[in-house]
Amino acid sequence: MEDTSPSVVFIKDLEIVKSPTSSSNESMLNENENTKVEGTGSGFIWDKFGHIVTNYHVVAKLATDTSGLQRCKVYLVDAKGNSFSREAKIIGYDPAYDLAVLKVDIEGNELKPVVLGTSRDIRVGQSCFAIGNPYGYENTLTTGVVSGLGREIPSPNGKAIRGAIQTDAAINSGNSGGPLINSYGHVIGVNTATFTRKGTGVSSGVNFAIPIDTVVRTVPYLIVYGTPYSNRY
Repeated sequence: MEDTSPSVVFIKDLEIVKSPTSSSNESMLNENENTKVEGTGSGFIWDKFGHIVTNYHVVAKLATDTSGLQRCKVYLVDAKGNSFSREAKIIGYDPAYDLAVLKVDIEGNELKPVVLGTSRDIRVGQSCFAIGNPYGYENTLTTGVVSGLGREIPSPNGKAIRGAIQTDAAINSGNSGGPLINSYGHVIGVNTATFTRKGTGVSSGVNFAIPIDTVVRTVPYLIVYGTPYSNRY
């Protein structure tokens, strides 16, 4: 688990609410009177080139922004353990699977990608761990088991995501987009959704992740083309 934590990132969606005094991107990303935090989420480092995988719903406002006022700030740890932050650009997304890929400038920093596992041999009852930033608490680890397989959950485009992993490892606001890992620290899913007790906002212990095999099939197309394979025909 310690090996995986540096590969998990904290994502903040920012909206520019008035013109900054400087024209630089960095000034626009300062969390001061110029910006407000629209939402937070998690993600993980996909490769050494600065690609980051998260949920589409975490960055949906950025993906659909036509005003030029939406920004995304990502907080990372490099391979040497140094913390830094960058503005991220969204380069591809697939609402049907609630997946998105961000890209950050890694000049001067070497990143540590996650180790990908497989979801095809997951068994109900096996241990799993969710890493993310619930309520802004960075690199929070929650533990549980795989509670069910082949579940169906709603996607942001109103259709169904089939084959989701169900777990009782707590997934709360801000966990979305972070990795679900197995006992070896290998990523087996992307934490995506939770059912809450009505009126409480508290996780019911019924939480869901997109299987990593689905992610592995989807992300390369998002990196190269910006859209899923099915949208190119």
